[in-house]
Parts: sequence; structure tokens; C-alpha cells
Amino acid sequence: MRGLGIHSSIWTMDWNPQAAEQAVSEAVRHGFDFVEIALLKPTKVDTSHGRALFERAGIGAVCSLGLPEGAWPSRDPQAGIDFLRIAIDAAADMGAAALSGVIYGGIGERSGLPPSVQELDNVAACLEAAARHARLRGIDLGIEAINRYENHLLNTGAQAVAMLERIGAPNMFVHLDTYHMNIEEKGIALGILAARNHLRYIHLSESDRGTPGKGNVRWDEVFAALAAIGFDGGLAMESFINMPEDLAWGLSVWRPVAGSADEVISEGLPFLRGKARQYGLIDKRSGT
Repeated sequence: MRGLGIHSSIWTMDWNPQAAEQAVSEAVRHGFDFVEIALLKPTKVDTSHGRALFERAGIGAVCSLGLPEGAWPSRDPQAGIDFLRIAIDAAADMGAAALSGVIYGGIGERSGLPPSVQELDNVAACLEAAARHARLRGIDLGIEAINRYENHLLNTGAQAVAMLERIGAPNMFVHLDTYHMNIEEKGIALGILAARNHLRYIHLSESDRGTPGKGNVRWDEVFAALAAIGFDGGLAMESFINMPEDLAWGLSVWRPVAGSADEVISEGLPFLRGKARQYGLIDKRSGT
């Protein structure tokens, strides 16, 4: 999970062979180092095809998800464990380096109250078991802190660190996202500093989830903080263009955030690549 990657949502949220071929081909064409796969339906993914596709392309893969309501660990830790084992196996079978995202709950999971001790206990028990299974399969697990409107359990980098340190699994890491941090942190740099010992992955997403550089995220603050902590993990460009109805509900994406995927990439990618080079997070001599 190093270099500059892209979330598959820019092209598709359905990882079938046809969509996968398009996404990987486009990622290679634009010089990305890896693709983050939206692994929303792990039992329906052709893992052999995916592994062969990435090996042939010579780029990396990361998987991410949010759990379906029937597998929310806050309510049913065993259901969460069962679903995550399936997702971990799918990610490992595809040769992915990690499974990350909202692996502790659902996108759109809100109780209407602060997280209870029991909810957090349930989440910790689920993730501890999932981390053991992931170690057996040779992949890492990431915890992504997301905003209060999408989940009530883990909203800040500090909360993600607290959960990770409670579990104590060596193959777990913190995953941050500039869109969520722009809402939840006192300052994006402070969130990055709070997670510095565990931060290995970050979504580079604009304040409206559209084209990076066209919104309110303080990108110099983001990249300067990453440089200050010596970040050498994955930088994943994320913008939601293709939203299925069920996920649009959880993410509250009701209108187009950009004109097209081509617009996001043609304008946002050079912007992010330039900032990453400016702050020494990718090789200035490299195409990526």
C-alpha cells in the first residue's frame, strides 16, 4: 500500500469482470500504483479473475467495504466476524494487501446516541477475531474513521487509534479520509498527528466528494502533515461518481459531485500528484 492509488468508485461500485477490466485498464493508463476495490458483495467477486488481472497489470490492490446491516458488530459481533471472514478471504484470494474501510460497522449506521460501552466492546471483539483470521491469510486490516452523519462509532483519528490500541493486533492500521476529517477534526493536521504511529492509508477526497482541489479541503495542510510524520503508506484518490441507491443513502450523495469521471481525473489527479511530489511523498522523477 504505497504510492498513489484510486478508489474504484470513480468508474464502478460493482466489481464484476467487465467492470474490473475497465477499472484496472484505466488505472494503468493514468499511472496509478494501486486500485482500491469496493468489496461490497464479496461472495459475488471472481477472485481468480481479479488476481490474474492485477498480476498482469503489475499494480497493487486494496479492498474496502462497509458492513451490511445484518452484520453490524455493534449489534451482533458473530455476524460481523462471519461476514469479515468472507471478505478477508476474498481480498486475500485476489492478492490484495489489505481490507480496510468501515470494517467495524455500516455506512449509515446511527443509533441516535453516543456509542455505548457494549457497542464498542462488541466491535472490539469482532475486530480482534477478524484480525486473527487476516493474519492467517497474510493481509492487513484498516479502520477508517468516518463522519458522524454516516456512523456514530468512530469519527476521529484519535477514536480509531483508541480502538486499534485496545485490540493490539500487529496487522491492523488506521485509515483516514480528508472528507471526513474536514468535518470531524479540529484541524486535519491534528488528526494526522493523532494517528501518526498507526496511519498507513489515507483517502484524498474533496469536501464535496468531487474533484480534488476544487473544494474546501486545505491540501497544503494535509500534505505537510503527512510529510512531517514521514508517511509512506497508500494515498488513495476518492470521488463518488457512480452511486447505487443503497450506498447513496448511507453516504447522502444526492446530486452529481462532478461532471464525469474524466473531469475528476483530468483535473484532480494532476493536482494531487503535484502536491504529493511537492511534499516529497512520491518520487519527483517518477511517473507516479
